[in-house]
Amino acid sequence: TFYDREKNSPFECGFDPKNLARLPFSLQFFLIAVIFVIFDVELTLLLPTILITKTCNILNMSLSLNIFILILIFGLFHEQNQGSLNWVK
Repeated sequence: TFYDREKNSPFECGFDPKNLARLPFSLQFFLIAVIFVIFDVELTLLLPTILITKTCNILNMSLSLNIFILILIFGLFHEQNQGSLNWVK
């Protein structure tokens, strides 16, 4: 049909394309980048709590910080056990 013929025709100024439209992308790199962003955001949420320790009860603050850090550590161990942090499988 006309639509298929137009779809399969060259699109770069009438010449055949020199390379593929999609570049190869490493899925493992993407996964590690997403994990890095998640942990980085969690750490940026953790840093302002240091500034408010003077106004809060130190026992409650230390308990909440320890729970938050334990959740981060368990998440890191979970990613390691799944093999998500290994560059070569």
